Amino acid sequence: MTETIGYQVVRVLGKVEIRNYPPMVMATVKGGDDDRGFSILFDYISGNNEAREKVPMTAPVVSRRPGARIEMTAPVITDERTFSFVLPQGSDMKTVPRPLDSRIELISIPSRHVAALRFSGRAYYREVVEKEDELLTVLRGQAIRTKGAPFLMRYNMPLTPGFMRRNEVGVEVDVEDSIGGAER
Repeated sequence: MTETIGYQVVRVLGKVEIRNYPPMVMATVKGGDDDRGFSILFDYISGNNEAREKVPMTAPVVSRRPGARIEMTAPVITDERTFSFVLPQGSDMKTVPRPLDSRIELISIPSRHVAALRFSGRAYYREVVEKEDELLTVLRGQAIRTKGAPFLMRYNMPLTPGFMRRNEVGVEVDVEDSIGGAER
């Protein structure tokens, strides 16, 4: 069974959850497509690291597409695709094995609030863009400020049938904006 990174739901806005995630470490590959990123990171967690240790697979797998809108005073475009594995809960930069592959970057993410919108099926580009727009529309309607670009979180192994897949689009949100009264 794959470990899923825990979080606490702090607010519900219809289909959107505002979550508090604990600090985490992500192994990230920049550029290329998802298959290439998955392969590089899978080699890393399978023992292609300085310690030659296997690292348990966790969910979600996180990706960010190029051209994703970053909501600020004016839209900013992120020009680089990223693909990341979240390392097991409780990992920190001192304890995770260092990658041998220079294309992998280990990134420490502090505790943060993320707005997430869940959907099932295969995460095709058009549907991901539509779900990102739906998420950002809900947040704008609640005057919740975002930080950075939206991202895709996938929770299932690649061979899982589409109708059984759990996907989410998410974006980091401002803490003060996100913890207002719960709307159910």
